[in-house]
Amino acid sequence: MKSRIPLILLACGSFNPITNMHMRLFEVARDHLHQTVLPELKLLCGADFLQTFKTPNLWKEEHIKEIVEKFGLVCISRAGSDPSQYINESDLLTKFQHNIFLVKEWIQNEISATQIRYALCRGLSVKYLVPDSVISYIAQHNIYTEESEQSSSPELKWVSLLL
Repeated sequence: MKSRIPLILLACGSFNPITNMHMRLFEVARDHLHQTVLPELKLLCGADFLQTFKTPNLWKEEHIKEIVEKFGLVCISRAGSDPSQYINESDLLTKFQHNIFLVKEWIQNEISATQIRYALCRGLSVKYLVPDSVISYIAQHNIYTEESEQSSSPELKWVSLLL
């Protein structure tokens, strides 16, 4: 087995709730980077997240520049998203596309945190879609139920997940 270079992947997103697909991002990115580059620190994201760089008032241009210029991105494919198009539509991303690694996920798994929340709110099972520890936490804290969705703001629910 060849030796592996230490790697740090930083991911941002709502992970609300965290799904097995979120965890899979790290595995796919690690495998790809160990085969192709000598990374230090990269921002890991799904292809749909890359599109948020063009959302008005969400990202500051200088923050995007710092991320892609100094650290780089590892962007994992997702059905329905075209990261190449997002890069081509952005002068800044195009300028630093040499530091953006587009990685194909060969095993498509379209688990959506939004759909997980909808299922939980309807009382449906999400077993095998999210880790068991996440299911336990959600049940213990009574979040993503019809009652909790009506009684608390999204900000409070996110804060409760962090606590």
